[in-house]
Amino acid sequence: MMHFDFTDLQLIVNVAAAKSMTRGAERSFLSLPAASGRVKNLEQRLGTSIFFRTSQGVTLTPAGEAFLHHARIVMRQLEHLRGDMQEFASGMKGMVKVYANTTAMNEFMPNILGRYLAANPDVNVELRERLSHQVVKAVVEGAADIGITAAAAGDRNVEFLPYRSDRLILVTRDDHPLAARECVDFEETLDHDFVGLSESSAIHAFVLQAAEELGRALRFRVEVSNFEAACRMIAAGVGVGIVPQTAAQRYVHDLPIRIVPLSNPWALRRLHICVRQLDLLPTFAQQLVHLMQEDAREDEERSSVEQALFAAVTGENE
Repeated sequence: MMHFDFTDLQLIVNVAAAKSMTRGAERSFLSLPAASGRVKNLEQRLGTSIFFRTSQGVTLTPAGEAFLHHARIVMRQLEHLRGDMQEFASGMKGMVKVYANTTAMNEFMPNILGRYLAANPDVNVELRERLSHQVVKAVVEGAADIGITAAAAGDRNVEFLPYRSDRLILVTRDDHPLAARECVDFEETLDHDFVGLSESSAIHAFVLQAAEELGRALRFRVEVSNFEAACRMIAAGVGVGIVPQTAAQRYVHDLPIRIVPLSNPWALRRLHICVRQLDLLPTFAQQLVHLMQEDAREDEERSSVEQALFAAVTGENE
């Protein structure tokens, strides 16, 4: 029977992530000779190479890709075991890795994590922004414990839990030619200059793809790092932009901008929480999922109350 050392598993993960034996060894707190020796011994036991070695660094062989996939799963399970056991002792419970799309990353997670981390001082959260399909892939491969995605299909090994609705809208300056429209097709917006989010943003890639599918190109005049900066640039007349409605609503009363709904079906996206298997997550990770669902329900209830009050006031004024 072949035995695997936890240090070897961690080393392979670190070297693969760094694409460098030297940096992988540093991340594993090993000397370079010790790390190289461990990898060579492991390859000899496996009877195959894990890495291609070049002057530019190292890359995974097909066997190495398979090994990395299983190593991540094993390490996450060990982390879950450690976290569950340490719930009965003082000190750090563990780490929860969350991958989310742009909207969830900027609009929903700050409030949720503020509440969660205050209630769980012995848990750390690693939050990363990714495209929806990358979020699902990370959960499948064990790189993330929890994902938030608009892609709720495509893998039978993942549980998708309904979360929130996310509507992308067009934001214009209040005197822009499109500002008075009740709705607009995305293709019509491509005749105008755009204010875009940074290339690292998932929404940036999503909007680029939508334009490419129409055989068109976006005319970016400026790219910014967040929704507030985008709205302020739009208010200054730099261009129009595509942002989540929840973000634009925060600035529409203070800036000379207008919200114009997009008529495209893809503008309304259903967000889901995705996990490999909810009941196998550590208790503290399950608590985060439950808090996310609770926060979404509270927002939905507040929205319903606000809409009812608005309707009542409107009725009184008629």
